[in-house]
Amino acid sequence: MTIDMSQFFQVFFDEADELLAEKEKLLLAVDLSAPDPEDLNAIFRAAHSIKGGASTFGLNDMTEVTHVLESLLDKIRKGEMALTAEHVDAFLIAKDILKMQLDGHRLGTPVDQDAVADVRMLLQSLSQDSLPIAPPVISLPTHAHDADELDYQLAFKVELPDVSPDDAVALMAELGLLGAITRAADEGNRVVLHLRTNEGRDDIISICSFILNPDCLIISEESIAVAPAAPTLSDDELGYGFFEPLDAMFPPLEGAAAAVAPVLAPIVPVEVKPLPKKEQEKVHATQEQSTIRVGIEKVDQLINLIGELVITQAMLEQRTQELDPIANERLLSSVSHLTRNTRDLQEAVMSIRMMPMDYVFSRFPRMVRDLATKLGKKVEFVTYGASTELDKGLIERIVDPLTHLVRNSIDHGIEMPAVRSAAGKFETGRLSLSAVHQGGNIVIEVSDDGGGLHRDKILAKASQNGLAVSDAMSDSEVWQLIFAPGFSTAEIVTDVSGRGVGMDVVKRNISAMGGVVDIRSAKGYGTTIMISLPLTLAILDGMSIRLGEEIYILPLGFVVESLQPAREDVKEVNGKGTVIKVRGEYLPLVPLYQLFALEPKFLDPAEGIIVIVEVDGKKAALFVDDLVGQQQVVVKNIESNYKKIPGVSGATILGDGGVALILDVAALLRSTK
Repeated sequence: MTIDMSQFFQVFFDEADELLAEKEKLLLAVDLSAPDPEDLNAIFRAAHSIKGGASTFGLNDMTEVTHVLESLLDKIRKGEMALTAEHVDAFLIAKDILKMQLDGHRLGTPVDQDAVADVRMLLQSLSQDSLPIAPPVISLPTHAHDADELDYQLAFKVELPDVSPDDAVALMAELGLLGAITRAADEGNRVVLHLRTNEGRDDIISICSFILNPDCLIISEESIAVAPAAPTLSDDELGYGFFEPLDAMFPPLEGAAAAVAPVLAPIVPVEVKPLPKKEQEKVHATQEQSTIRVGIEKVDQLINLIGELVITQAMLEQRTQELDPIANERLLSSVSHLTRNTRDLQEAVMSIRMMPMDYVFSRFPRMVRDLATKLGKKVEFVTYGASTELDKGLIERIVDPLTHLVRNSIDHGIEMPAVRSAAGKFETGRLSLSAVHQGGNIVIEVSDDGGGLHRDKILAKASQNGLAVSDAMSDSEVWQLIFAPGFSTAEIVTDVSGRGVGMDVVKRNISAMGGVVDIRSAKGYGTTIMISLPLTLAILDGMSIRLGEEIYILPLGFVVESLQPAREDVKEVNGKGTVIKVRGEYLPLVPLYQLFALEPKFLDPAEGIIVIVEVDGKKAALFVDDLVGQQQVVVKNIESNYKKIPGVSGATILGDGGVALILDVAALLRSTK
């Protein structure tokens, strides 16, 4: 039986990434005074799983690091050594090294071998014993004495009939958790495994029944003394006989590894202690919640097809509006059902791309810890709403803006312990990240309990930079000044921040995602920065407006209201353009036909329609000829074929097959300054 295992390389890379992230999360949350034994076991299992996978795939450099790491973790979890802050620091450094090695194998990025050697020596010195830097050659017991040392009381011969290569590998991995697989062989129409364990026959059946019919299994008990043993493996044979070293067969920059095609070879035991019953229940519960890994390109293709379906449905709906509703009642009813089903299908497919905010939030505990230590500050970091979901495309783009805001909060917001103590605060500052759904948007907040923004300093710096300011400005308007390019009130420039580069980029990036940024701050009490984003950029609800003979789309999330103004409410301001009075508030009037060089149906605002829009707390009145209606539109990017068009964020295909531009409301409001 030939097993093509190239597909499992990427699976190992993904799982190793997840294990490293989980390991870091547990280390950052561990209580040094009373560490949770379950957490220590979970950290150990993460290292052990990476070691086993690395050994299986011939990644000997990772195997060597995880061997030393695993040995030290094993002593700590068994109570032979107390966990200290020095241990946690060393484990975090080891995590970084393993991540570097993993990326080296996956992407071909350089690996600092000196750093690898340093972390191995550090872990070895912390173990307080003389541990070998490289793992010993793994061998199987060849006589009864060695078998006793493994402390396994039972031996079984497990015959798996008519099992596929993929299922055989999966079952070996699961059965290996029960003890040690001493040998595996392909005997034509079946795979035979020899397992040493402390668990019973029922546990073996329970695992195999996820893939095979239990009635087809043949399980026979063997004597420990006569159970077959595999020959000792040399360093060159590490990897259970399945693989050559990865670098020799898997070019780092290629998309897929070369196929490997050995038959099932003898397997050496991975010395894994059987999981406690509680942990086995967790494993089986996880198995019941089945998942599959699907490439993002396939999901994107599915979403694109759904987008085309939405367009086709809109075309069909528009055509049926021309029919006699009485004579075509059944047809119109079917189209109505199609519309509902299309929306349900679109929402279901879009949910596939949704990812929890924990994907973003989990990156920050380590960064906060390291930066606070570097600056000599004490910071407690908390998150809320980690399960709140956001489109994957936005998730990836929000990381950099949030990183800048978090660094700013630590560097500029939270004070030094002595300063906080003198102000009557706790020495430890509090920094929080939260996410919550509000309507069709997600609101993300970065909040600290530091010194807050200094209004006078901001106004003085803005005036110095040539910005138009006045003492009559509201706090909200003053806070928005910090997003101006080159703006910074920091007295000292550090390698963390203070150069005035970043906040303008943050706002520009958020605006490019269709989002808005708002700030609340109180001097001495802290600052909260709120980011509001649409849940997805692929499909949006829009308002269709008419300008001359053209149709444009306004994202519905920015629309406050629409009205037809009285002529006396429209005022000309010398040198300032036109304003319109709406319930006692004067708003700048933006005649869109001038921006897009169109011939309008109406020149007098009192004869047309005014659409009030709002971005970042700023309102404006858009002058249009007519409102066409509301509809879902599929966003098409046009910047790959056209240069950036001012006031336009994309395009869509209408129900009649025509193309409509989607307006960039934030850019339109900026043009009113």
